[in-house]
Amino acid sequence: MTFHLQAANLACERDWRLLFEHLDFELCPGDMLQVSGPNGSGKTSLLRLLAGLMQPTAGQILLNGRALGEQRQALASVLLWIGHAAGIKELLSAEENLAWLCALHRPASRASIWQALAQVGLRGFEDVPCHTLSAGQQRRVALARLYLDGPGLWILDEPFTALDKQGVAQLESHLASHCEQGGTVVLTTHHSLQHKPGGYRELNLGQWAA
Repeated sequence: MTFHLQAANLACERDWRLLFEHLDFELCPGDMLQVSGPNGSGKTSLLRLLAGLMQPTAGQILLNGRALGEQRQALASVLLWIGHAAGIKELLSAEENLAWLCALHRPASRASIWQALAQVGLRGFEDVPCHTLSAGQQRRVALARLYLDGPGLWILDEPFTALDKQGVAQLESHLASHCEQGGTVVLTTHHSLQHKPGGYRELNLGQWAA
């Protein structure tokens, strides 16, 4: 699905404090938007707004020219959201976690799940309960979703957390490749990206503080 995501005069308030206001930008296939800014500037809140998990205090988010809140099904068809936490169930295995997450919108075969886990360096850990894995390995389980056939809009909150140097480099390359193939990535990270696609730009929320 080709999509166009637009933020128009966006404002966000949390705990009775206005984080940012009058925010405008557009996202098209091929774009990568890195959201930066000081702690408390609303980076995670903005990602949650774009993922439809929160409502803006003012302004609106449009998907193909229509309000995002009116298009839950259309958003689900293009969106892959991975939050700051790994978001996996520790009593389930790596394979079971991915099967469960994929079943919510886009079921995946066992073969494709094993292949995705192999691509993030977890070959041989498919049936291991996730509570026995390190923090970095648990993060890789979550990120394996990026290696399954799926949606074009990836919204990622601190995706490099707990990854080693090799894992960071591999993920950077994969995100850039996704954009170069017509996908879209929105992410927060304190990491300085070394591999940026042609559609890369940065949004510093500190400049939009209320």
